[in-house]
Amino acid sequence: MCSCEAKTHQCLLELPKCEHHLHIEGSLSPSLLFRLAAVNNISLPKSEDDSSFASAEALESRYERFTSLNDFLHYYFIGMSVLITPSDFESLAYEYFTRAHKDGVHHAEIFFDPQAHTSRGISYATVVSGLVAAQARAEKEFGLTSKLILCFLRHLSAEDAEVTYQEATSLGHFSNGTVAGIGLDSSEVGFPPEIFRETYESAAAAGIRRTAHAGEEGDSTYISRALDICKTERIDHGIRLVDDENLLKKVAKDKTLVTMCPLSNVRLRCVTKVGELPIRKFLDEGVRFSINSDDPAYFGGYIQDNYCAVQESFVLSLKDWKFIAEGSIEGSWCDAERKKVLLEKVEAWALSWNGTL
Repeated sequence: MCSCEAKTHQCLLELPKCEHHLHIEGSLSPSLLFRLAAVNNISLPKSEDDSSFASAEALESRYERFTSLNDFLHYYFIGMSVLITPSDFESLAYEYFTRAHKDGVHHAEIFFDPQAHTSRGISYATVVSGLVAAQARAEKEFGLTSKLILCFLRHLSAEDAEVTYQEATSLGHFSNGTVAGIGLDSSEVGFPPEIFRETYESAAAAGIRRTAHAGEEGDSTYISRALDICKTERIDHGIRLVDDENLLKKVAKDKTLVTMCPLSNVRLRCVTKVGELPIRKFLDEGVRFSINSDDPAYFGGYIQDNYCAVQESFVLSLKDWKFIAEGSIEGSWCDAERKKVLLEKVEAWALSWNGTL
C-alpha cells in the first residue's frame, strides 16, 4: 500500500525499529483466521445481513469500513474465537514476528488480552505458553527481541482485571520476566483509567512496568489521569495530548513515550487523514514517540506501511527519523545493553544514508 519513492521506502525499511503498540490478537490475518477456524471446527457468523465471514477476502474488505472503535471491537472479538490451543497462539505471534522482521523491527513489545480468552474457557497459561514459544523462535531465527504486556479490558470490571493480575502474579510471570508490564485497552470513552487505580498501584509497588491507552477517542484528561492517578510510564495513542499545552510540555519534559498508531487512527475515524495527526507538533516540542501498527490485520497496514504513511504526509528529514528511532529505543522496556546495541544500529543507519532520505 506504500506509495513512497523507492529510495525513501528503502531508507525507512532499513531503519531499525521498535514496536510498542501491537495487539497480538489484532495481527490475526483473515487467512490464518479461516485456517484456524477450520482446524478447530469453529463456526464463523453467517447471516443475510452480514456476509463479512463469507471468505477471507470478504472479511478483509469489511475491515476497510469500520465506523468506530466499537465497530472494530465487534469483529476483533469474533476473530479471536478461533484461538484455542497453545500452537494457535504460537502461530498467531510467529506470523506477526515474521512480518515485523521483514519490516525492520528489531524489538517488539506486544499487548495480549487474557480476559478475552479466559472468558471463553481458554486458560491464561495456554495463551502465554503459545506466545512465549513464538518469542523464542523469533529471537533465535531473526534476532528479534520482545516483551509481553498484559492488557486489561477496560469495559470489564476492576475486579475482573485484578483476578487476571493476581493469576499472572501467582505464576511468577512478572517476577521472572515472562510478562514485562500491564496495559489498559478496549473501549475508552466512559471507562477512565482510575477505575483500575488499585491494580496499577500494586503493579507500581512491585516494580512492574505500566502503560495505558489514553487520548485516542477520549479527551486529554484520560491522558493526565492515566499519568497522575495510575502512574503510567507510557501513553498509548495519546493524540489528544495537543489539546492541553501544559500536559504536552510535561510529557516532553518527562520523556514519557507516546505510542502512536497513524493508520489505525484513520481507519477508526479518530482523524480523517494521517496529516491531521500531531506528529510535527510532537517533533517541534520534543515529545518522545514511536510509530506502530496497533491491529495491523484489521487496519490495513503493518509498521513499514505506517512509517511510509507518515513520511508521505509530513516529509520528515533523516534527522527527524533518527529522533523518532532513538526515542523509541530509549522508551523501550528492554535492558540497557539491548538499548545500546539498538542505538548503535540507528547510528550506523544514519551514517549509511549520509544525512538524506
